[in-house]
Amino acid sequence: MKVNRTLKSVRASPTVTIANEARQLIAAGRKIIDLTEGQPDFDTPEFIVEAAYRAALDGQTRYTAVAGTAELRQAISRKFRVDNGFDCEVDNVVVGNGGKQLIFNAMMVSLDAGDEVLVPAPYWVSYPDIVKLAGGVPVIVPTSPESGFRVTAAALRERVGERTRWLLLNSPCNPTGTVLEARDLEDIAEFLRAHPKISVMCDDIYEKIVFDGRRFSTMAQVAPDLGQRILTVNGVSKSHAMTGWRIGYAAGPRAFVAAMIKFQGQSTTNASSVSQAAALAALTGPGEYMDEWCEAYERKRDLVSELLSASGLLRPHVPQGAFYSFVDCRRLIGCRLADGTAVSDDADIAGQFLKLAGVAVIPGSAFGCPGFVRLCFAKEDRRLRDACLGMLDVVDRLT
Repeated sequence: MKVNRTLKSVRASPTVTIANEARQLIAAGRKIIDLTEGQPDFDTPEFIVEAAYRAALDGQTRYTAVAGTAELRQAISRKFRVDNGFDCEVDNVVVGNGGKQLIFNAMMVSLDAGDEVLVPAPYWVSYPDIVKLAGGVPVIVPTSPESGFRVTAAALRERVGERTRWLLLNSPCNPTGTVLEARDLEDIAEFLRAHPKISVMCDDIYEKIVFDGRRFSTMAQVAPDLGQRILTVNGVSKSHAMTGWRIGYAAGPRAFVAAMIKFQGQSTTNASSVSQAAALAALTGPGEYMDEWCEAYERKRDLVSELLSASGLLRPHVPQGAFYSFVDCRRLIGCRLADGTAVSDDADIAGQFLKLAGVAVIPGSAFGCPGFVRLCFAKEDRRLRDACLGMLDVVDRLT
């Protein structure tokens, strides 16, 4: 059967590909420590599971409104008003099958062929390919370790063009863990005010996972005057350990959200009715456990950073949020193993970590930042320690 040209230009998700490889090795009997997929190692809280169970027993197993149940959309609009401090009504909200679908939907309903989207790098692996699938052109805006991987208005000005239609922001960032503070967003807002044709999408999925007493900010809160050009995407996957439930949500201008709902109605229709009931419980129930989870993530972050820093050839970037360590491995490139095997790029480095240490990580090139690897530290402390020691052992074998 014929496959269209656009899809041929899109890569398979590197995260999914390598995670599947790790699963296959585990199924074959290899002892693999899988640090590829970004998801909490905590179980979904019991009261959320119970809410889904009750909903199923009560017959909430049929279609819902395409945009989501009225109760869930009301809870989401209240969440944005209370937690994030910006105006949001029910008609500004749409619920989807995870944040990823909503990002895809937004690109599909807004981009014409050749429209450009500014994507700061390192970026979440799917951003550029989602833009391509929608007929757009991803324009990569590089950042650097020296600047803490922060995107600036000055960097955006260097890449903006006549066809620029969107800026994608992800804070806390996957893969770097960089958190954009209010002053960073104010700087970017000034850039947006000078370019009225550009909208901004804020992917806030890691909002609840910030470290060292930092305060989370989002563009709709910092620059309310730009509200008609802001789409805020969030969800319960990372914050409530609900990755498999597949519930994301977005808020934006009413007419634009209506277009997203129209598109969703012709693709997937509504998100799972039972999962929506679970998400409603997550957003309206007790949330104290998230503070405990954050403390655990921060401890794991420090454990990984301390262990990997023991090697002069690995330089882990200390994240300010999310649950990833982005490790600078550029000093390993050009090294060789005792058998003469050369390390030529970050894919080779990740490959040797998997082959020799049984540790699965993602090459930084998948995130638009060659010479790095990303590992998820939302794992048991013992497994993290074993993984780091295994990686250090591989480094010791290189000369």
